[in-house]
Amino acid sequence: MVAWGLENFCLEPSGFSSAQTTVKMPDGTDADALRKIILERFDMSLGSGLGKLKGGVFRIGHLGDINELTVAGTLCGVEMGLGLAGVPHRPGGVRAALEVFSTQGGEREEQTRSVEH
Repeated sequence: MVAWGLENFCLEPSGFSSAQTTVKMPDGTDADALRKIILERFDMSLGSGLGKLKGGVFRIGHLGDINELTVAGTLCGVEMGLGLAGVPHRPGGVRAALEVFSTQGGEREEQTRSVEH
């Protein structure tokens, strides 16, 4: 999100969820229109904003059986959707995520080994 120039709805990092990320849309843009484009074009469903957040945010779920590849695919769909929907953003969110994943590869393997043993 930060690489795209977008904001997390949760402003306090200690409150970030391990199950979902809620992304604030720039003023004048519609999250539901973005979600519709992404669903129709890429067959990928994003969560909506509820109540007074409707249209102002979208939610990315990251709970369950996920890995770097599934997260990268999701981010790629979102980044392409942002462009197709005309949402102002900086390109490069996917690239930024891939750089993080590539620097954490050995760390993840070590964590996996420690859990297995």
